[in-house]
Amino acid sequence: MPRKKKTEEVEEEKEVVEEEASENASEEAGDGDEEEDGGNKKSIIMLPPLFDMLGGGGRSSDGKIRVLGMIGDVNEEKASELIYGMLSLKETGRQDDLANPEDPASDIVTTYEPMEIICSTYGGSASDMFGIYDMMRLVREDMEIATTGVGKVMSAGVLILAAGTKGKRRIGKNCRVMIHSVVGGTHGAMHNLENEMDEIRWIQERYIETLVAESDMTKAMVKKMLNRKVNIYLTAQQAVEYGIADEVF
Repeated sequence: MPRKKKTEEVEEEKEVVEEEASENASEEAGDGDEEEDGGNKKSIIMLPPLFDMLGGGGRSSDGKIRVLGMIGDVNEEKASELIYGMLSLKETGRQDDLANPEDPASDIVTTYEPMEIICSTYGGSASDMFGIYDMMRLVREDMEIATTGVGKVMSAGVLILAAGTKGKRRIGKNCRVMIHSVVGGTHGAMHNLENEMDEIRWIQERYIETLVAESDMTKAMVKKMLNRKVNIYLTAQQAVEYGIADEVF
């Protein structure tokens, strides 16, 4: 009798182990779309990327992401990322097709998928701003560059936003735009200070000329703003009126 009782206990324990193993296997076989929370099942919701919600030009025809960000200070590191990124997207977005698909001997026509730059910055280095701007000018000869301003677009960022392809420049309803004169500082011998002041004047003049070229503002308008010697803040709608952007979203 003792032996029989022990055998029954072993069989019961074996059944319990098998039931637990079966339950664990069922849980692991789930599709991973739901999570347990106190016995209640919760669905996992996947949100679309920012540029999908904005409806910008950040996707190619085959669905690949083609968006760069100018987020934070405009400096050498950010400029290098943006410049290399633009060159990379231009190369990967290149498409060579026959002018007449039915004629193998027809000319090759090269087109480029558009890209987008999201801009949110307080500004930064004038030299790095011009580096980004000149590369945008070069790239947009072949490829559309959509620009989107969000949060704050100030100082150097204003030129970057305005340098997008005309008709493809957007700005958030609550974005703040700010324009001011060049800020510089140096020390040393008097003759060197005079030389540095000449450089600051050159940067100021080039900033005015490039901003005029990319917007609807005249040189007199920009100079009048800068001569106030304070930060000039614009609303998103004013940025559109001045031709810095094309539409408010």
